[in-house]
Amino acid sequence: MFLIAGEASGDLLGALLMRALRALRPDMRFSGVGGEAMAREGLASLFPLGDIAVMGLLSPLRRLPQLLERIDRASRAALAAEPDCLVLIDAPDFTHRVARRVRRARPALPIVDYVSPTVWAWRPGRARAMRAYVDEVLALLPFEPAAHRRLGGPDCVYVGHPLLDCLETLTPSPAELAMREAEPPLLLALPGSRRAEVSRLMPVFGETMDMLAKTCGPFDVALPVVPHVAEEIERGLTSWRLRPHLLSQDQKFPAFRRARAALVASGAATLELALADVPMAVAYKVAPIEWPLRILVSVDSIVLPNLVLGERLVPEFLQGRATPTALAAALEPLIRDGVERGAQRRGLAKVREHVLAAGDSPSARAAERILTHITKP
Repeated sequence: MFLIAGEASGDLLGALLMRALRALRPDMRFSGVGGEAMAREGLASLFPLGDIAVMGLLSPLRRLPQLLERIDRASRAALAAEPDCLVLIDAPDFTHRVARRVRRARPALPIVDYVSPTVWAWRPGRARAMRAYVDEVLALLPFEPAAHRRLGGPDCVYVGHPLLDCLETLTPSPAELAMREAEPPLLLALPGSRRAEVSRLMPVFGETMDMLAKTCGPFDVALPVVPHVAEEIERGLTSWRLRPHLLSQDQKFPAFRRARAALVASGAATLELALADVPMAVAYKVAPIEWPLRILVSVDSIVLPNLVLGERLVPEFLQGRATPTALAAALEPLIRDGVERGAQRRGLAKVREHVLAAGDSPSARAAERILTHITKP
């Protein structure tokens, strides 16, 4: 099995998938690209995950020679490994380029895309284009199969979100719930898992924490660090007056279980926080030259809990609206035990219900679907 994950969230999904595949096929061997979580499951990555964890238009352009070399290397390695199946895990700007090359060279090799690209929100033409090189999409969100049918995409099956496999580690114990209400409260800062988003959001997050300290009194801040953006985190912290506790990925979910509220970049972490019942405010910034492209986005929200619910539960602040003043004003009532905090927590409980409706072990269902594509004994 050849797997390619393109960023930290995909690395976690890949690790859970590897575990589920091995439970069904103990003799299965893996190769490809991943991060620390997949390494713990036995994957020797071709190159560090940080080499390809890029976003937007400008960052890939600046690193284009390296990205092209990594696409070529991954494509050649996938062909040389002669796998039974190629599994793409998120990061479509990288993984799909590899898939197109592999499909041209080996048309019969099954290719499964684990995590649908956001074709329902951005560049919908991608769905139809995927039919040429993706045999099946395994969707994490319940509305995605219908979106692919509407847009003429490949076969798409809803398997549920693999975070359900981590649900126990996201659910606070009674003691941890009590710690949430204790003083000083713990706040989470999650500026993203890609270099460009971290560099844009770190100064804003630091100023936001300074403003909150003046209005909310003392609190602690925890910042989980993805290794490949550690340098950007440290660079950004030079402007912070309030030094956060830097956490490893193993310390991340325990902090979620104790946190009162979070300031987070839009992405997979918003769904993790929702399942952990952590009220949040969301910020996101892209390069100024990319911002006019927002007119091509066809959804009202970019926050996963909001998309799951179909309503704007979590406050989100994009581009010029993502100011320390606005973010501090949104976070302050979420720290205090009042109407806003109660309303968001009730909404997050509904998000959890929607995700739980998929049933147990989405990773096991994803593994079962992948094995149906394998024809070699």
